[in-house]
Amino acid sequence: MDGAESRPEIDPELDPEEGPDLILVVDDDQDIASFVEFNLQVNGFEVIRARDGQEALEMMETHRPGLAVVDWMMPRMDGVELVRRLRAEPLTSALPVIMLTAKSMTVDKVVGLTAGADDYLVKPFDTAELIARVSTTLRRNKDAREVSPLTGLPGNARVRREIGERMRNGGEYSVGYIDIDRFKSVNDVYGFDRGDDFIIALARSLQRASAQTGPPSIFLGHIGGDDFVFICTPDQVLPLTKRTVTDFENVADRLYEPTDAQRGFIEVPDRRGNKQKAALVTLSIGVAQATLEGRRFTDPRVVIAVASEMKKVAKSQPGSYVAIDRRRSEAEG
Repeated sequence: MDGAESRPEIDPELDPEEGPDLILVVDDDQDIASFVEFNLQVNGFEVIRARDGQEALEMMETHRPGLAVVDWMMPRMDGVELVRRLRAEPLTSALPVIMLTAKSMTVDKVVGLTAGADDYLVKPFDTAELIARVSTTLRRNKDAREVSPLTGLPGNARVRREIGERMRNGGEYSVGYIDIDRFKSVNDVYGFDRGDDFIIALARSLQRASAQTGPPSIFLGHIGGDDFVFICTPDQVLPLTKRTVTDFENVADRLYEPTDAQRGFIEVPDRRGNKQKAALVTLSIGVAQATLEGRRFTDPRVVIAVASEMKKVAKSQPGSYVAIDRRRSEAEG
């Protein structure tokens, strides 16, 4: 379906400001601290330093690092005690920590990991190992934080990275944006727990449809509430969406109370207590496409914005509907 030529608005929820990761280096040996700081900065990280565990805790009151590199042996408060304190505080309990230690015995490593450290580096270490451990720990932590606890699917940042990867590869791809029509009426009548059942049902329908569609692998993301994203090849869009709609509508019918499912609507009370009829849920799906003959994109946010724009077009149509952007234009910026 062709859409209007107006420039799409970028969804602010998918456009957070992302700067360099801030790393806290905690070590009383200033030579080692300077070495770690220099190499982290050369590799694009921002760095703040503390001389011991006590100073590190004080710095946490005004700074929110993404990761801490902590020496084991320090005055006033050593690294193990610092990690224990960090894990005990709600604001720092999830902060990833890499322990620096001259100790290489297994029992010492176990003590550090048991205290809550995510990884460790045994001195002396080289620059490549330091950067690899920091980058891997940061990525693992970010991936864990952004996965939806409800559906187990990755969130906004992972979606943007996946789109960016498709852009860099230069091939054809499609990005679909899905949500559940009249989802609010389900929450209003049945409550949030039942609403969660509908969200889980859509996630599972997408996963089943993806498996049935076959290779290449289809990326699925859950960006919050009843909003989902898929990334696939243009040829996979219609088979994937058709299977998803059929599967989801069948499952959703069983999530309604039998009387509501049978009559085809639910009654939603308005502010005055009057009951309004709300049709059963359907899906609206908007799709942005980067093809060799059509549009090309250079910003993941614009791709998502186009898909969101097409989702609005889909919502103007009755029933479950897929609206695909087929405009031809110069590269988007």
